[in-house]
Amino acid sequence: MKLNHFPDHPLFSFVDWSLRGIGQVVFQNNPLSGLVILAALVWNSWIYAVICILGVISSTLTAVILKADRGMLRDGLYGFNGALVGLALVAFTSEDFRAGSIPSIAMVVYIICAAAFTTMALASIGALLAPHKVAPLTMPFVLVGWLFLFAVLKFDAIDAGPMAKPISPEQFSDTVPYVLSTWYEGIGTSIGQIFFQDNWISGYLILIAIGLNSRICAAMGLLGAIVGTLVAALYGGPEGAVRDGLFGYNSALTAMALGGIFLVFTWRSLLYAIFGAVIASWLWASVAIFLTPIGMPVLTSTFVLVTWLMLLGQGAFKALVPVPPAESTTPEDNRARCLGHQG
Repeated sequence: MKLNHFPDHPLFSFVDWSLRGIGQVVFQNNPLSGLVILAALVWNSWIYAVICILGVISSTLTAVILKADRGMLRDGLYGFNGALVGLALVAFTSEDFRAGSIPSIAMVVYIICAAAFTTMALASIGALLAPHKVAPLTMPFVLVGWLFLFAVLKFDAIDAGPMAKPISPEQFSDTVPYVLSTWYEGIGTSIGQIFFQDNWISGYLILIAIGLNSRICAAMGLLGAIVGTLVAALYGGPEGAVRDGLFGYNSALTAMALGGIFLVFTWRSLLYAIFGAVIASWLWASVAIFLTPIGMPVLTSTFVLVTWLMLLGQGAFKALVPVPPAESTTPEDNRARCLGHQG
């Protein structure tokens, strides 16, 4: 089932763009996918759902006011980083990471400004990467998220909270054994953690949302989460971090990006994507330990780093068929266009 458009009215159009923005966090240019993702957030916490809406509206409206490219607006590309920044600011300043806390007025203004800033950051990073035909991905969110989380610690008007969520492997117990629930919860929560949802059911609901638009993307997201979780377990990652999906969420995003979104889906790009998912899992631990002294979370920096490194140089590998960001839709469509050109 695919919802392609809302009635021709400015308000409905803006809703459409915003829902697509939520879907674009996981590469889905589909308002129905965005709506189901919102439902997945509500399952875990209505607070996060509201903050997600606030973030995507702020960044999208900023792009409208600044008269950004209409095609990018229509595809929701100015919304997803804003949604993520809002979620991150609430997640890491709340007493309860899982449910989130209702933000103060000062924090609401802070979120709106941070989300709006991702619009400028997206345009700037996009301009730098345009000659290389590589997308900014979630780097605007990562950069703005880190900067605004740092600043929280200096403002008394914003309660920084306990930063209670462990952000590094060394903060988890090494003595807790793996059990069956470690696996199915860890894999599901890996998907949920893309949206800061520490809830494995929400994660599987997000997978359904992805599958509504692209079965290949859903399969690659699931595969990436499994790979990230399995690699962490094989290398002795703490059970708590594995169960919380911390080793898997960057791997899931990496697998989707390389497995059909920015490379035509073939058995070679499948292996390339799996390899990227493995690296992303290892590098989560690496970056997490690096950032621990300054108290910053990894966010999706590992996904961006691995994906950029594997896409910027892909022109040297004739076995891979690139998909320019401006032309990418779904893995199914990207593959069909490639086969059509070959025919």
